[in-house]
Amino acid sequence: MSAAPSPRWFPHYYDASHDAVLLVEKSEADYRAASFLDDRALGPQTARHLVPWAEVAEAVPADARRDVQYIFHIGHVGSTLISRLLGELPEVLALREPVVLRDFAERLEEAGTAEALWDPASVAGRLDALTALLSRTFRPGQRAMVKATSFVSEQAAALVPAESRALLLYAQPRRYIANILGGANSRQELAATAQARLRRLHRRAGAARWNLWEMGEGERIGMAWACEMGSLVQAAGRLGPGRVLWMDFDAFLAAPAAGLRALARFFGLDADAAGALAAHPLAGRYSKAPEHEYTPALRETVLAGAVREHGAALEAGLRWLDAAADASPPVAQALATASTHARPPATA
Repeated sequence: MSAAPSPRWFPHYYDASHDAVLLVEKSEADYRAASFLDDRALGPQTARHLVPWAEVAEAVPADARRDVQYIFHIGHVGSTLISRLLGELPEVLALREPVVLRDFAERLEEAGTAEALWDPASVAGRLDALTALLSRTFRPGQRAMVKATSFVSEQAAALVPAESRALLLYAQPRRYIANILGGANSRQELAATAQARLRRLHRRAGAARWNLWEMGEGERIGMAWACEMGSLVQAAGRLGPGRVLWMDFDAFLAAPAAGLRALARFFGLDADAAGALAAHPLAGRYSKAPEHEYTPALRETVLAGAVREHGAALEAGLRWLDAAADASPPVAQALATASTHARPPATA
């Protein structure tokens, strides 16, 4: 296996029990088509090899590229759409939610504990090798851009290379809660992740302040917003000025061409070509399943329906956030940050 320079063999997942990585064969078209780089992107004919991590890491040249860029987000806020649109630019190799990144985030989460699987002295080397693997492109003029899974934001500062940047994508609480309430799948996903998110929020708050069993659905969704937005606030603080760009997804939808140009300038891409993507057919499709139509107008219809049907839960979630902000500075900071960046991108 050659770790450079082509991403033809992609590190699909990390097998912690065997300290190995599953390499799968992918073409540039495969990357472009995949909404998620998880098992849904594997076909019965996909070539694959389980290789010891040490062997893969040893194959990474010292002079390999380590310049992958990132999109972090709070979930259900258009990150797949933005990744797909930017991935239409010839300079971008878009990697959407690699499983291996989630696997590494879990290992980083346990770093420093007695139960950690990795020797602390090995963590920096493992991250360096992963960064090189994710930075590979099919052409020298391309640059890889990873859209991470939302909880990976907790480890953003460790993942973003020194010369790279990250988009931090979110939505205002009212819009976020309504959007979750408007979709059966998103409600199920929020229910399944509520425990882990409250655990993360308690860690950031410095104390166990809330009881999950006392929260209704709207309150749990408000808590999820606070958890994920807090991760982005933490990432921005650790990465520092100039390395992150905040974007409110609804502000982006209000002026998509301007938003795409702003993203292009931030990531060092062709701003005019990016702005033109606002008229791309993908802009009117459901980005996780492009065979389905999903326009901004349809999104507004879904949100309005959620408000009518679940208005009480929506208001309960907003009240929970207000009360949590009074009790917890990290939640207050998350709300303040969301308000500060809630404006359309500059049109220049």
